[in-house]
Amino acid sequence: MQKGTIMKMEKEVKNEDLKIELRTLTKDDYLGLKASMIEAYSEWEGASYWGEEHITQLVSIFPEGQICILVNGAIAGCALSLIVDYDKFGDNHTYAQITGNYTFSTHDEDGDVLYGIDFFVHPDHRGMRIGRRLYDARKEICERHNLRAIIAGGRIPKYKDYADKLTPKAYLEKVKGKEIHDPTLSFQLANDFHVRKILKGYLPGDTQSLEYASLLEWNNIYYNEEAAHINSKKSIVRLGLVQWQMRPFENMESLCEQIEFFVDVISDYQSDFVLFPELFNAPLMTAYNHLSGAGAMREIANFTIPLRDKFMEYAISYNINIITGSMPYLENGVLQNVGYLCRRDGSYEMYRKIHLTPAEQSAWGMVGGDQIATYDTDCGKIGILICYDVEFPELPRLLAEQGMQILFVPFMTDTQNGYTRVRSCAQARAIENECYVAIAGSVGNLPKVHNMDIQYAQSAVFTPSDFSFPTNGIKAEATPNTETTLIADVDVDLLKELHNFGAVRNLKDRRLDIYKIINKSKK
Repeated sequence: MQKGTIMKMEKEVKNEDLKIELRTLTKDDYLGLKASMIEAYSEWEGASYWGEEHITQLVSIFPEGQICILVNGAIAGCALSLIVDYDKFGDNHTYAQITGNYTFSTHDEDGDVLYGIDFFVHPDHRGMRIGRRLYDARKEICERHNLRAIIAGGRIPKYKDYADKLTPKAYLEKVKGKEIHDPTLSFQLANDFHVRKILKGYLPGDTQSLEYASLLEWNNIYYNEEAAHINSKKSIVRLGLVQWQMRPFENMESLCEQIEFFVDVISDYQSDFVLFPELFNAPLMTAYNHLSGAGAMREIANFTIPLRDKFMEYAISYNINIITGSMPYLENGVLQNVGYLCRRDGSYEMYRKIHLTPAEQSAWGMVGGDQIATYDTDCGKIGILICYDVEFPELPRLLAEQGMQILFVPFMTDTQNGYTRVRSCAQARAIENECYVAIAGSVGNLPKVHNMDIQYAQSAVFTPSDFSFPTNGIKAEATPNTETTLIADVDVDLLKELHNFGAVRNLKDRRLDIYKIINKSKK
């Protein structure tokens, strides 16, 4: 197949009264798309059409994957698609799962499969090979992105006429043998797709197909596996946790010496991440003991940006991704508890604590953040929540829906009961979100520093609880209340297996038909 850019491809067939144009969809096409879709699905009782917000979202996240054909300026057919990491879903998925419950959060530019989420041709233009043109365009996209396959769940709308005498498998064989013509399945088989399996309950409400679907696949013979994996994410990820000793430091330079020591040690073990605790830089408050706790916290907020720059320097020079724990951050008079993901490629992200404890609000006057997001790294997608945030299960669940594989939790607790709350909740988050959770805290004491006098911690890495993981759900844990480091390897591929084949599947088995959590922080 000849390759080219769909945006530039305007294949036109002109007769006296006919002009056919193939191009990518735009948000301005919505009204025409809606009208065409209503006509295309007119025989499907209960069929609905995409809302304008859905099309706008698709065009925004993957413009090249949304293609249409115009006949004399009117939309005659359309093909919508996403790129997904297919291992996250496997063959036993539903339409709602593959589309992220219609949010398209499953789109992954680093995925390996072009997944077709809709395809239709206006009935007035059938027989003009419009469907074939759309499929050929999809195949071009698949090849250009070096994706291994196109996969889609296809309706079998004629099955209801044969269900009393044929099983879905027998019906499939009859269609393949051309004994029965199914307008959808027959067309897809003619376009070099093969059926991987029959799905039950794929699209609730599809009464014509009796909610069955054929899971179709077209394999890209030009797929270059080696090229696809040059920058692929690692399977085994090594985590380094710092269990930090709270003690006075004379100045920021001596604090940085201790930071660099731990980064150096953990990077020597070829670790991919190093995690520091919450408010690890509190020793700088000793110089401001004459002030109130709130005043001292605002003073050390002046060190946060210089410390961030130091962490960025260490991330590059030691070739390690650094999660800086947290530090006070003052902006426009508002004090927040923030940290940074400093990637080893020189980029960084800021994250903010969302839920503040009563003490943080009353003693320091801190204000919570309002953004919930995952972060892409060279080792996969991660989430970061500061201490108290992990005790609110909605937050990690939203991150899990965005594909989080490892959750990092820098924490600070002064007593064992406070630590138990963080630990117990972190273990629960690992199980219910099918991810790894790494927690790191501080030990020791800071005499005469307001609200920071004693510390208790036992840093650890938690796993889901299934046969591929430790029986107790603990990958590794440090000695309690002792300054140390903890190094642990986690296998992110095991999470994919758990998601599809686990003894229980917490994410897949959610009843999204009766409840859901909404991330209102998205801009």
